[in-house]
Amino acid sequence: MELISIEDVRAAADDIAGTVVRTPLLPAPWDDEVWLKPESLQPVGSFKLRGATHAVARLDPAARSRGVVTHSSGNHGQALAYAARAFGVRCSVVVPEGAPQVKVDQIRALGAEVRFVPRARRLPEAERIAAHTGATLVPPFDDRRIIAGQGTIGLEVVADLPDVDVVLVPVGGGGLSSGVATAVKALRPSATVVGVEPLLAADAQESLAAGELVVWDVERTYRTSADGLRTNLSELTLAHLRERLDGIITVTEEEIAATMGRLAREARLVVEPSGAVAVAARLFHADALPSGRTAAVLTGGNVDPAVLASVLTAPAP
Repeated sequence: MELISIEDVRAAADDIAGTVVRTPLLPAPWDDEVWLKPESLQPVGSFKLRGATHAVARLDPAARSRGVVTHSSGNHGQALAYAARAFGVRCSVVVPEGAPQVKVDQIRALGAEVRFVPRARRLPEAERIAAHTGATLVPPFDDRRIIAGQGTIGLEVVADLPDVDVVLVPVGGGGLSSGVATAVKALRPSATVVGVEPLLAADAQESLAAGELVVWDVERTYRTSADGLRTNLSELTLAHLRERLDGIITVTEEEIAATMGRLAREARLVVEPSGAVAVAARLFHADALPSGRTAAVLTGGNVDPAVLASVLTAPAP
């Protein structure tokens, strides 16, 4: 299976310039060896805009005229809707029932059509729409264009912190971690790239340990509050992670919530549960990580207001 290269990531960086924000690398107030990469500051509130923009940019005019479709719990749907609007392309998003309302509302506000289906029917419905309308299916992670687009985060991290020692990146479907690991390992081979996922959705850790794809059903992965990390890896992303990721750390629901509160109170950054896991790994599992200059990717900030209120009012750990 052919993996993406650093040249693919650099090409993606050119494609997304002008649409995607080049987010800063901010020092963590509580640790002088930790820097935060707040993708929550993207126009759609998450890193997903990078891959989606790159994917739409690569469509030829005929494909653009037929539109795009995807399946998403929210962030990728928002990102594709935004990118499609920027390029004047029609967009449909298949959303699982029970997705955070704040994300669904934003997808609609960006001009996309939303279709709700049971969780297990997301991909089949997106494929049906693509077959019926001729729209291009743009998957959330299982796509070389998406992986390359997400990898631009790694380019920026190394550019802003050339002597970075450790990069912590959340793992859901593996598109982000595949792209970031590709870029960081190419530009800073001595750096350690560690994936982070919820303990309640640790299929990636199990897959890497087994050396093959291990799929957790939705009843298991939907236990975590980190809705953006409930997705299993694909064969494509597993191949990248086996080659380029140095390991995976898991974090608990309590650690995720405590980290969200700390980021809001001390770093003045609003993040969703999925966006907090990388920092949670450093806060609660530093003994399992290499020491040194550490960059943590905060993947998104599209948090339900009630969830945000609960972590802000909870006692600090």
